[in-house]
Amino acid sequence: MHPLAELLNLENTACHLPATSRKRALQGAAELISGQNHDGLTEDELFDGLMARERLGSTGLGEGVAIPHCRLQCSKIKVALVSLPTPIDYEASDGQGVDLLFVLVVPVDESQAHLDALASLSEVFASQANRQQLRSCSDRESLLASMQTLLNQQVTHSKSA
Repeated sequence: MHPLAELLNLENTACHLPATSRKRALQGAAELISGQNHDGLTEDELFDGLMARERLGSTGLGEGVAIPHCRLQCSKIKVALVSLPTPIDYEASDGQGVDLLFVLVVPVDESQAHLDALASLSEVFASQANRQQLRSCSDRESLLASMQTLLNQQVTHSKSA
């Protein structure tokens, strides 16, 4: 199983989160992550870390996708998967709004894990079919299952290559 797929669950997945701005979407993601936080990071610390990274430059990849990420003092990677009912302005390089977010909070000393996670997510989101599959989900159960399947297909393809 893909390491990111193992970190996803219903508690850190939100389908059609009612966010109308990047700030609100990141607040929602910080809330999802803080609910499963065993490192003592508060929702505010998670949000502040994500916003600090966004101030360096948008994490919007284009094609309606963003991978907000930051590095904080924590013991393991934390994630959240969020879809939005309508795209929001995210200052993505292609100018398109964002409606799919995969949020990563990575331990400060996990540089390679951080890069590996970003590469895996970029590969999943590069496919129009994958993005459409995720956008077609109407509840968090189907969103979670779809993302886990897409991540796990990566593992299968890389083993057969």
